Amino acid sequence: MEALGEIVVKVNDFLTSYLLIVVLVGAGVWFTVRLGFVQIRGFKEGWNRTFGGLFKKQGAAGADGMSSFQALATAIAAQVGTGNLAGAATAIAVGGPGAIFWMWVSAFFGMATIYAEAMMAQKYKVVGKDGVVTGGPVYYIKAAFNNNMFGKILAGIFAVLIIFALGFMGNAVQANSIGDAFNGAFGINPVIVGVIVAILAFLIFAGGIKRIASVTEKVVPIMALFYIIGSLIVIFANFKNIPLAFEEIFVGAFAPQAIGGGVLGATIQRAMQKGVARGLFSNEAGMGSTPHAHAIAKVDHPAEQGFVAMMGVFIDTFVILTLTALVIITTRSVTPDGSLTGTALTQAGFTAVFGKFGSIFIAICMFFFAFSTIIGWYFFGEANIKYLFGPKAVKIYTVLVCVCVVLGSVAKVSLVWDMADCFNSMMVIPNIIGLVFLSKVVKSVHDDYYNNFRKNKLKK
Repeated sequence: MEALGEIVVKVNDFLTSYLLIVVLVGAGVWFTVRLGFVQIRGFKEGWNRTFGGLFKKQGAAGADGMSSFQALATAIAAQVGTGNLAGAATAIAVGGPGAIFWMWVSAFFGMATIYAEAMMAQKYKVVGKDGVVTGGPVYYIKAAFNNNMFGKILAGIFAVLIIFALGFMGNAVQANSIGDAFNGAFGINPVIVGVIVAILAFLIFAGGIKRIASVTEKVVPIMALFYIIGSLIVIFANFKNIPLAFEEIFVGAFAPQAIGGGVLGATIQRAMQKGVARGLFSNEAGMGSTPHAHAIAKVDHPAEQGFVAMMGVFIDTFVILTLTALVIITTRSVTPDGSLTGTALTQAGFTAVFGKFGSIFIAICMFFFAFSTIIGWYFFGEANIKYLFGPKAVKIYTVLVCVCVVLGSVAKVSLVWDMADCFNSMMVIPNIIGLVFLSKVVKSVHDDYYNNFRKNKLKK
């Protein structure tokens, strides 16, 4: 087991430190150029489609899918997880404040990738044997290779990876974070927390797509608002350091050692590497997870959900992760030797202003962030369980996920965490291969929206 653990760590280090950064950023740049900087051109449309109907009554989710906002809420539920509390902190601790600049850069290009993912998920969605609309990378990966054997194998590999990476091991990791947070803040036994989380999760899973959509569309705005308000209180309590924070972010991106009291050994390469990696793995652009939600949105044109999908990356990285970074930097919580990292570093930023309540605040945020991720990741895994084994296998999958939640809350098993990260990284490869081979289709659907659909819509 120890030898296996070392192999998993080495493979994951290679993937996250080199290969995936090149692959994900490369894909982002490719689609940005090919689609004429759609993240800028289509930002207003994405904003209006996302927030314009926020307070309007959403159509009920069902076998025919979700509303566009419900799909986005489900995607954000998965995107905004424990990584938003720990991701930015880890990037800053290891790469210095300049890592945040590179996090923004990666998110900017990632918006183009997720736009392409959402469009392809919409275009190739299907009606399953149970009459339920479903979709995701497995369907557009097969389409990319005309349903030949290679495409089917690649799709099958992706399906297995995402089921284990998110549905099983990933959800165990999220439950562990909730257990740790509540044990530290309230002294509650993690086993009790795990059982409660599993029961709540089961009640939501059992309600199917309708209940998942109903929960995410209510929970996601509340949890985001709660965290945003708390973060702004901390940041403005240290408002004198706000200009300094932005100076350190921009200077640190290109000259880390120019920052007084900066992270020991920080370099441009390290700042870039950690910023890009944390940004990409937090907003999940190019990873193939969120397309499962965007596939079943009820929209008139695939590009419409593509615009909405871009807002998920914007909210995750440019809002939530940036606020976390500013909390840490304005409170001067970074230690010169980088010894304080992850959630502990974020917690230090909040306790600097809130005192003991800072731990409680983080515990509450951790619950919302991690629990919503469990819901989203369960849903993504379910789509692939149906693809591989059919609808009848969903009940078994549901029980197994709940078991993983309970077991995950009890003890942190390093191998499980490392394998979750490794599988999470590996599923990027078949997804990006499929998207790149569908580049012409992506461009065609994109052009059809602007040249035909949008013009006809404006005429009406």
